[in-house]
Amino acid sequence: MICAFCDSGRDVARVDVAPRSDSVPLCKTCAEGIKGHDVPTDHWHCLSTAMWSQEPAVQVLCWRMLNRLRDQAFAADALEMLYLEPEVLDWAQSGGSDVIHRDSNGDVLAAGDTVVLIKDLVVKGGGFTAKRGTAVTRISLLADTASQIEGRVEGQRIVILTEFVKKR
Repeated sequence: MICAFCDSGRDVARVDVAPRSDSVPLCKTCAEGIKGHDVPTDHWHCLSTAMWSQEPAVQVLCWRMLNRLRDQAFAADALEMLYLEPEVLDWAQSGGSDVIHRDSNGDVLAAGDTVVLIKDLVVKGGGFTAKRGTAVTRISLLADTASQIEGRVEGQRIVILTEFVKKR
């Protein structure tokens, strides 16, 4: 079995593509990236090829990852070229979760988005204050809590309430 994204044959396992029961073979690196863990951006250049797969589940995961990375030129270019059938696009946009994260303005947040803090936030246990106007890139969504996201500020991964951010 090989990874549907990067063609690696090492540490490959099937990953479910919610909300359906379809699954895709992914290497450990790609699977971790799909879950929102840090993976070098260069690794994701493989999506420019993988997005042309005939498998709808692979197309869905490619679309989701490219959207997370849309601030990168290669991802923005790939998204412009990518066409998904309407039912596949609906699946991709569903994100596999009933929890919808919204910023202070009511805009829907997605994993990988960049947000800006709208208030100075004292980081408990961090020993610093995250200043208003600080950009938090490549956020992660907490699957069970619509009011919280995770992001890296001053090199530390912190939980941030969505009421204190706005989408950039």
